[in-house]
Amino acid sequence: MDFSKLQSHSKVTTEWAYPQAAPNRTGWLQVDTAPDHSLYWEEYGDPQGEPVMFLHGGPGGACAPVMARFFDLARYRVILFDQRGCGKSQPTVASHGPQVALTRNTTDYLVDDINALRDALGITGRMHVFGGSWGSTLALVYAIRHPDKVASLILRGIFLGMPEDLAFMYQGNAADYARDPYALTHPGSYVSYPDEWKAFVEVIAPQDRGDMMAGYKAIFDTVPANEAERERQLQAAVAWSVWEGAISHMIPEPADDGKYGEADFALCFAQIEAHFFANNLFLEPNYIVRNIDRIAALPIHIVHGRFDLVCPLTQASHLVEALKGAGAEPASYVKTNAGHSAMEGQTVLALTAIMDGLAPISAA
Repeated sequence: MDFSKLQSHSKVTTEWAYPQAAPNRTGWLQVDTAPDHSLYWEEYGDPQGEPVMFLHGGPGGACAPVMARFFDLARYRVILFDQRGCGKSQPTVASHGPQVALTRNTTDYLVDDINALRDALGITGRMHVFGGSWGSTLALVYAIRHPDKVASLILRGIFLGMPEDLAFMYQGNAADYARDPYALTHPGSYVSYPDEWKAFVEVIAPQDRGDMMAGYKAIFDTVPANEAERERQLQAAVAWSVWEGAISHMIPEPADDGKYGEADFALCFAQIEAHFFANNLFLEPNYIVRNIDRIAALPIHIVHGRFDLVCPLTQASHLVEALKGAGAEPASYVKTNAGHSAMEGQTVLALTAIMDGLAPISAA
């Protein structure tokens, strides 16, 4: 794997090794009833190539065609799909409301959905599993439960989802904000984004800022009785979504983050995240680290931005230490001079180099 370009790469714009391609085919797969959850999926590359299952972030994000550009499509068969409740999958939180779209929407169901999609698309052997942020969480959980179906894990922006990880991003100094908005009373992403933090914090009344995620969840859980309540819910969803979008780049690029302020995206993204976070990702405490021995034999590749303020680098370090405790080392561990976004230059180069350098599944 050639990482030589990383140290000399200082441009903000991304240099892609592979052009944008159109999908070979697209479709919906019904994976559940009551409600009738149907996953939207796209297939790129060689239909006979090594399968790659791409897991997007959030939870509540969505896939986009640009995500296929990490891969040599002459070699790989890349599957992109939108997880339950978001993107083009149905029903979505935006179109049908949280009472419908968040029903039977948990980590267990998402893991089962991956297997259902594998089966529907005729993937019978091992596959590469590629995920960033929440996608790295879901990839790790999937591999822990189905190590026999995974050829390698390619993980970006590790998110272990523990309470302190969430507090860093969403709580910060919020409890003290009304008294002193510039007090550095607790660690958190707010330290580098005071203006954006102000917009996020001030959605919640001062007396409720001791638990910011609970304050937002209370707004999301309200069934709007009138237009004013619907507008408040939308404003809260946009504030939550824009906050994460703003801090995802080491150097903010507003043109790339426009989706975070779009109503449909924000309603899905914010409410699904709040749903999962309020329920500890529907996982037992410290689930990934406690079960790390189940995946210690797998080739695990990690790319993490040193300046990531959504998922701080300590989470990757924690994962690496857990692997070492299980007698394993990551197959590669690259720290890029980047923030959280997968689309930042050094991170794109690192992920592409890893995919180009993987041993073929037949030789894995």
